[in-house]
Amino acid sequence: MRRFVLPAVLVAIASGPSCTPARDSLYRPPRPNIIFIFTDDHGTQAISAYGSRINETPNIDRLASEGMIFRNAFVTNSICAPSRAVILTGKYSHLNGQLTNEETFDGSQPTFPKLLQRVGYETALFGKWHLKSAPTGFDEWQVLVGQGPYYNPPIRSAVGTTEITGYTTDIITDLAIDWLDSKRNTAKPFMMMFQHKAPHRRWDPSLNHLTMYDDVTVPEPDTLFDDYTGRGTAARQQTMSIARDLDDRDLKFEPPEELTPDQLELWNQAYEPKNAAFREANLSGDDLVRWKYQRYVKDYLRAVASVDDNIGRLLEHLEQSGLADDTIVIYASDQGWYLGEHGWFDKRWMYEESLRMPLIVRWPDTVAAGSESTAIVSNLDFAETFLDIAGAAVPPDMQGESLEPILQGATPPEWRTSFYYHYYEYPGWHDVARHYGVRTERHKLIHFYTLDEWELYDLERDPDELTSVYDDPGYADTVIELQAELDRLRQHYAVGEDDRPVDSALE
Repeated sequence: MRRFVLPAVLVAIASGPSCTPARDSLYRPPRPNIIFIFTDDHGTQAISAYGSRINETPNIDRLASEGMIFRNAFVTNSICAPSRAVILTGKYSHLNGQLTNEETFDGSQPTFPKLLQRVGYETALFGKWHLKSAPTGFDEWQVLVGQGPYYNPPIRSAVGTTEITGYTTDIITDLAIDWLDSKRNTAKPFMMMFQHKAPHRRWDPSLNHLTMYDDVTVPEPDTLFDDYTGRGTAARQQTMSIARDLDDRDLKFEPPEELTPDQLELWNQAYEPKNAAFREANLSGDDLVRWKYQRYVKDYLRAVASVDDNIGRLLEHLEQSGLADDTIVIYASDQGWYLGEHGWFDKRWMYEESLRMPLIVRWPDTVAAGSESTAIVSNLDFAETFLDIAGAAVPPDMQGESLEPILQGATPPEWRTSFYYHYYEYPGWHDVARHYGVRTERHKLIHFYTLDEWELYDLERDPDELTSVYDDPGYADTVIELQAELDRLRQHYAVGEDDRPVDSALE
């Protein structure tokens, strides 16, 4: 079915984050299918459409060349379960109840899949869930148990749990394509969440990619040996350092426990010679850090390569089945990630590498091919966007904004110019202090509130965020303006004080 986009007429829109696009003023093509491809911990610096210096992602790039790439998509809380809960509910963590990875998601609350079901969509979920409670709002779901392994994963469904032999990224794709091909109700439009574990820690490659990049030296980030002298306490006290905190399993001195004997043989053939060469080299100091970086980043990129391969499989199926022209395909990840920047792996921070998430949307005959947006958008906006596209009412208590006008090439003139972030998980993995802050086009103000420390960055002059200028007299007016905006955003989003107890190390 061909679609013809009529001129979009926008009415006046209220200023600030509370703005709500006038949905009735936008042209609506017939209700499309929606496929939401979601990866775990895929940083934009490992996507060639975003300018990667270290790898190629041709199938993700295809989506960008045929759709719109968002340059300023940010996550509200840079950690797995909270990001997923925000996407499902369209609400910040303090309202949906998922502050950290420790809580069990309340599946009884309204979510966008439930609301899509009410307007006639069939909904499905395959892959990583990571919210502990059973999925709700899905006609079909098959998910990993917890984080899930990279090989031979137990797959949980409404009828039980079955272990499937193979590589998890391939298996999730098999499940999704099988549902598209033979199990969905073809009389209904559908929304499918196609969610990969990869490239989450521990970055285990498929058996087809075990030696990929062996003959390559991956470029190091400029800040690999950052000493954190320009910042406060928080950046120095973390436990996410490539130099100190990668363990033998991360570095592949130990194989995954879930491998079959045949899989283990292939694994050992790939890694034992490399490990022997490392031991013979007897590295230390900066040379050892550089070796750890190469081992880590190559395994991460191998996991990304499998994701990209399987996105290609899905896109090919859409073409062959005749679904491509009537299906929106969205690619995103739950947050950003550190690939050696500041000497780190993992996420959590409001610093750019973990704050920024990839977002690419292909919508045939509606989104201009090869277009891009620099508007400040967020995972908070996804639920509203899916509902808007489907013609479903957006509940007034959802806190994001529909991206549909941006996708149609008409960014509202009063679109948000500031963004609120809040990270809660301390005590917890990697010892990142709790913090909240505000980001604008040029500046970022962060309050590490359990440390009573503030940081301010001028992103135009210091894009790597190496030196806080919070105490610089030349930025006194900027501090006042941003603190006022931060207070406004906290009030607007109804953010209460975080009064949970804190370990004495942060007091």
